[in-house]
Amino acid sequence: MSDSKSVNVYWHEHAVSREEREKLNGHRGCVLWFTGLSASGKSTVANLVDHKLHAQGVHSVVLDGDNVRHGLNASPDILLKQHDEVLAKRFGLGFSAQDREENIRRLGAVAKLFCDAGIVVGTAFISPYLADRNRVRSILNKGDFIEIFVNTPIEVCESRDPKGLYKKARAGEIKGFTGINDPYEAPVQPELELDGGKYSAEDLADQVIAYLRKVSIIR
Repeated sequence: MSDSKSVNVYWHEHAVSREEREKLNGHRGCVLWFTGLSASGKSTVANLVDHKLHAQGVHSVVLDGDNVRHGLNASPDILLKQHDEVLAKRFGLGFSAQDREENIRRLGAVAKLFCDAGIVVGTAFISPYLADRNRVRSILNKGDFIEIFVNTPIEVCESRDPKGLYKKARAGEIKGFTGINDPYEAPVQPELELDGGKYSAEDLADQVIAYLRKVSIIR
């Protein structure tokens, strides 16, 4: 017997096209996919870019890894705190390789929806695996996925360690922590690589804005 829930699902074409939305906005939509180690500066730079874009009248939004882990991709422990054991068991996402893959799949789908609405979408996720990032790239139109590698040495990341996660990982309190006991697969050919160990977050954000003008995302 076929699953009617999946068989009877069709893509709905909107009355207002992406091109019309972009014309109204005065800029193109795209996904700025910030990737890098924990404490590399991804969220800080993504939010600075968002602030600068907003000041220029650009329609933008930031999807932050920690924030979405409190809602759309809530972890089992957070769902349990909300007294929802059923959801925690069925849909909660932890940090195994499989859960990380699903986390990025969902986020990629959400980012695409924003992008298709003509919005500049900043994302700040570790997204440690090449295959997961490439899968998101594959669902977007050519030129929509801008991979931004915040390349900050792990020693610098550990010296910041704002949440104390590296310390816990080194002590064996956190398993599967990226860069310590789980791999980080650096981008091979990112659209933009930022040196997080050399430049300030403000300088890095300016580099992103300059790139967006160069490729005609914004004016």
